[in-house]
Amino acid sequence: MTDVCPFPALDTTIPVLGPAKIPSPLPYCRCETDAARANIELTNEDLDEITAPCFARFEVAGPRERIYFDASKAKAAIVTCGGLCPGINDVIRAIVMEAHHNYDIAATLGIRFGLQGFIPSFGHPAMELTPENVADIHQFGGTMLGSSRGPQEPADIVDALERLNVSMLFIIGGDGTMRAARKIQEEITTRRGKIAVIGVPKTIDNDISFVTKSFGFDTAVEKATEAIRCAHTEALGVLNGVGLVKVMGRESGFIA
Repeated sequence: MTDVCPFPALDTTIPVLGPAKIPSPLPYCRCETDAARANIELTNEDLDEITAPCFARFEVAGPRERIYFDASKAKAAIVTCGGLCPGINDVIRAIVMEAHHNYDIAATLGIRFGLQGFIPSFGHPAMELTPENVADIHQFGGTMLGSSRGPQEPADIVDALERLNVSMLFIIGGDGTMRAARKIQEEITTRRGKIAVIGVPKTIDNDISFVTKSFGFDTAVEKATEAIRCAHTEALGVLNGVGLVKVMGRESGFIA
């Protein structure tokens, strides 16, 4: 048994733009308070090893009784970056539907072809996302917004957000994209801007700490299983046949 905290430097506090004063437009929901916390450690092994009351905790997910932005005046933007992953269109659709039907947000914009969509020289105009034009996108793979790789200057991106009068940016991508999201947020903070940046981690590798399962992982396992079955069938077709299958995962072996 030990009294040493396993996550002594882990700060899970979510920064805020200011006090939330506007009543939530969700009248029939169970709202959480910002003070509510969920423990990270949930297994019996973790609980057996630690006696000190120093568990790292996350804020409990869910709607709040009061919100910061006036939804009738707020504008959201969604951008998808990096490689494709099953479920991206589902995420886009869910954000648009929630913003429109439950929060009655003024507008939701789709940024085309990743971070390039913020840079005027690439010529990718933003598109308005509505419940009508995202209604069926969850039935298709890829991303309806397009994607791209490679960095862009955070200052140029924030300039674009200000031109578009965006209140909140949802940025969907992998580890590199999350680092870009942090730089964008830091640039906004430097300017004392009032734009929220929400990172939505995307990976089929299922290698996100403290997350039970990442979106796209189940599909990746399903497709890998099909490939293995095909390789097994091929191997059985010849004497001493061997089938080799390489699956994705980088440093994690969840798919394997």
